Amino acid sequence: MASLRVLIADDSMTARARFSRALAADPSFEIVAEVDNGQDAVERCVQLGPDVVMLDITMPRLDGVDATAEIMRSRPTPILLVSSADSHGEIHGALDALTAGAVDVIEKPRAGDASWDQRLRAALRLVAGVRVVTRSRGGRRERAVGGPRLRGSAARLVAIGGSTGAPGALAELLRALPPWFDLPLLVVVHANPCFGSMLVEWLDRQSRVRVRTAIDGTPLPPRGGPPVAFIAPPEHHLLVRGGVLRWSGAPEHHGCRPSVDVLFASVAVEYGSRAVGCLLTGMGRDGAEGLLAMRRAGAATIVQDEASSVVFGMPHEALRLGAASHAAPPRAIGERLGALAGCEPERRVAR
Repeated sequence: MASLRVLIADDSMTARARFSRALAADPSFEIVAEVDNGQDAVERCVQLGPDVVMLDITMPRLDGVDATAEIMRSRPTPILLVSSADSHGEIHGALDALTAGAVDVIEKPRAGDASWDQRLRAALRLVAGVRVVTRSRGGRRERAVGGPRLRGSAARLVAIGGSTGAPGALAELLRALPPWFDLPLLVVVHANPCFGSMLVEWLDRQSRVRVRTAIDGTPLPPRGGPPVAFIAPPEHHLLVRGGVLRWSGAPEHHGCRPSVDVLFASVAVEYGSRAVGCLLTGMGRDGAEGLLAMRRAGAATIVQDEASSVVFGMPHEALRLGAASHAAPPRAIGERLGALAGCEPERRVAR
């Protein structure tokens, strides 16, 4: 079995030595190069063609965000970001790099964390298995995959789910919403635990949409005001009952809590044809069955297309079940949501 070829990029000699020891303990890994800046990371990636890149966020010459963008442009390669969970700037940088095409992020090791080496090796294997391609951001094509055409349905709620790659896709979708859009959005993202509340803060800066952590007992806002996206909190399922957001500590579903399926199933019951369901990039199958329940209840359902997905697992599973009638890149999904809101632009209140 061929070894997994890894390129390490970190400006700290101590960190590089720590990463090297973790990989040297397993003969299935081969370190092809170690560099201390982002520019060298890009050049060595092109020259050596590693299977996966370990990339620090804060580096000289090119930081992790710009290095990710250059690698994805010049020689698309799966990238695992290594970030400090204690640094506000690094977490925001990691989210920007995920938007630029990195696959996942792992927290830097803490003193005395004996299990970190094993987690790193598992993360590298997982990331290396993701097929990455050069992607054109901002695509507008939409593809029908069966069933009736999407049409303006006077929707009252949008439910969105995703996993690997979803923070960047969600940011792109929110930026594409038209100025008159005023529907509440309920969102479940399987986010890396090291992001914590910073994911909400980062998303809130990406568009005119207000992004907030969903709080148990919060009534959904009426139409006519600025749109709000409510993000499920860690370790709690998010549901909607009687127009009110609810948390649930029920067991994990498909190994996930929060679960996209749990949200979608509650929306199917509460809103039926007055809802829209969107399933974004992600690994696994959480959300596919819930999206099918929404479609059977009359909701409009859309998945992210394969070309723009970091991992096509969740959307693919939904398409396999017949849960979605359309596949589109995030920008096109955002524009479609404006049409599904059901009111003409001139009737909107200017903000």
